[in-house]
Amino acid sequence: MAAIIDGQERPAPGHLAAGQEKHDLFAGKYHIRKYEDRDYDMMRTFYIQGIKEHIPRALWHFLGRPQTHLGLLAVFLMTYLSSASYIISLVVVSILLVVGVLSMKNIYEDYLQNALTTDLLDIQGTYLETEDCGFWVVDIGEEVVGMVALTHPDNPSWWSNARELKRMSVKKEHRGQGLSKALIKTVIRFSQERGYEEVVLGTSMVQHIAHRSYENMGFHKVLEENPSFIAKLVGFSAHWYYYKIPDTH
Repeated sequence: MAAIIDGQERPAPGHLAAGQEKHDLFAGKYHIRKYEDRDYDMMRTFYIQGIKEHIPRALWHFLGRPQTHLGLLAVFLMTYLSSASYIISLVVVSILLVVGVLSMKNIYEDYLQNALTTDLLDIQGTYLETEDCGFWVVDIGEEVVGMVALTHPDNPSWWSNARELKRMSVKKEHRGQGLSKALIKTVIRFSQERGYEEVVLGTSMVQHIAHRSYENMGFHKVLEENPSFIAKLVGFSAHWYYYKIPDTH
């Protein structure tokens, strides 16, 4: 089944096809195309919303971890043994709990601020004017409802011949309709056409629906890392996924 990309119908490679593909644009309702400068404000708005949606889930992840419970209990007992005061012990534990919540929140806010002040501030230069990189959006009429980028891996020593998928986001009310899969297939196809053998991506520990979607499409989790000491303390981890593009020759 052909996908409509940049105004043209292109047949999906056999290893990407899945019957009557949803990203066939629902009889022309959705359209995947290259990013244009006029898309910036809409893209920026829903990207911010998408990142902030992860914060409550990340906080529940932190609060629900057995490591968090055991750590706070240990601090409470040590404080009580040294002070003989339940009140002081509870105050110390409460302070640590607040610090942990704020630290987890700051991880996401710092990530968002970094994105908005680096590559997303100059999409044309970073993605569209750089060889073998790209940035695509999904629109419905005049509204942009999805986005994805493809670039050089942040750590090229990890991957021999790969492109990195970044900044993928779909507006909340348009999820569950196959747009994420269509965007992923777009970057895989782009990478394949330029001779690359792999696509990699990183995501956070709380994006469980995204994890299942990647795995269903043939991605494999190859690495889990804590980007900082604070991230390790509060239980934030980045999951890295790898996709091997089949040889079509």
